[in-house]
Amino acid sequence: MNLLRRRWVQLSALVALFGGIGIYSMRVKYCATDFDTWWHLKVGDWIVQNAALPHTGILSRTAANRAWVAYSWGYEVLLSRVYALLGLLGIGIFGTLVTVAVACSTYWMLRRISQRVWLPCVVAGLACWAFLFNEAPRPVFFSYILYCAVLALLFEAQRTRRIRELYWLPLVFVLWVNLHIQFIYGLFVVGLFVGVHLAQLALSQVGFRPSYLLPSTLPGKELVLILSLCVLATFVGPNLYRPYLVVLAYTKAKFAYKAIVELQPLTFRLLSNYIELVLAAAGFYAVGWKRKIDPFQLALLVVASVVSFRTMRDAWFISLSAAACIADFPASETAAHRTDAWRELAVVSAAVALLLFLSAPFTDFSARGLDRAISANYPVNAVNFLRRNPVAGPLYNNLNWGGFLMWYLPELPVAVDGRNDLYGDELDPVFYYSESAYPSYKSDPYLNESGLVILESKLPLAKVLTIDARFRLVYRDEIATVFARP
Repeated sequence: MNLLRRRWVQLSALVALFGGIGIYSMRVKYCATDFDTWWHLKVGDWIVQNAALPHTGILSRTAANRAWVAYSWGYEVLLSRVYALLGLLGIGIFGTLVTVAVACSTYWMLRRISQRVWLPCVVAGLACWAFLFNEAPRPVFFSYILYCAVLALLFEAQRTRRIRELYWLPLVFVLWVNLHIQFIYGLFVVGLFVGVHLAQLALSQVGFRPSYLLPSTLPGKELVLILSLCVLATFVGPNLYRPYLVVLAYTKAKFAYKAIVELQPLTFRLLSNYIELVLAAAGFYAVGWKRKIDPFQLALLVVASVVSFRTMRDAWFISLSAAACIADFPASETAAHRTDAWRELAVVSAAVALLLFLSAPFTDFSARGLDRAISANYPVNAVNFLRRNPVAGPLYNNLNWGGFLMWYLPELPVAVDGRNDLYGDELDPVFYYSESAYPSYKSDPYLNESGLVILESKLPLAKVLTIDARFRLVYRDEIATVFARP
């Protein structure tokens, strides 16, 4: 046990945690193989070139006139500039750094709440295991980071009984609303925090002060002011009120939740699903075992459980919320442990950077390695063939490849891509049923008007079009199949 108290052992554990997550990120190369990376990159390029945000479905031929909000424009501009500076390797480095930043922010949140070292390190590792690699580096990774900041500020205000920390929240939301649409989750949690405290204050006025509940000690008027400032902060940016229109549209969407795997409930076929469940259970245990139950933490866990177990994509919501409650157990009245000195953090950062640099050759993390990963997942050879043997459009493509074709075949607007909020329940089913070779593909107006069709070879539509007299096969390999009009 004395060994665990040695500072060099504790710092080595942090290097192992952050370095291990970074190495795994480099090995799997999700940053380069994710379908959404490419349309984010092209939208970022468009924003930079036009010095404005788009308000319609740019880069799409079927939805070009439909309203669309680039709610992740901040992320897209960052991605665009990284690629302009460093090419494919820049995308890989950016994805790895953002992934490691999620792990760092999770540890920082738990360290700040618990004021210990080993508990935050272990729980941060479990939390990251539960959700971090369920998706590729996307704008949602900034939601993970900023949600950690929100929880850290809320829990610290509750622990110290000081409200001044909460005045940082509006700045967090100014950043968040310009990076990802799930700022709405953080805003809801702040509203939940304020609502619970106001309810407690109101009930205490009529004499309802249960001994088993942690009493509210924060001033109600200031809480309302802070919540109001947070709401106003979400209107700061070029999109103004438009992100709320996207949120409203998502609440009405139906088809995406049926067709997209990550939007469906947990299947418990992955170990990460069970870790998420264990974290949630441990969070409830941590809240319930205290002498006084924190009603905000209890309400947070209930809401986060309902949301996260309904949709696999939202595993982060319960994982981070439960991790924060676990870090607050036992109650933080205990003597504070030493904080991390900036020199120690600098040493950890340098050690992690060196570890990632030395590991790069063993994970094939290079421009050439990323290029090989892309070629193994996308129609690179098919598009190169078309450059030598041009075929006139319009282009028809399957959904997963729309973003890549935006980037690699920019002269032809795509038929569909990963922007589900753009195509919606009106267009998404048309493309989904067509690429699945439902009988309706024969009357698909976008397929019928196309001159060039690029599909994944494994798709049913790629097989049935080989015997469709309306099209002739011009190219085929294990990855892609290309058709043209006779």
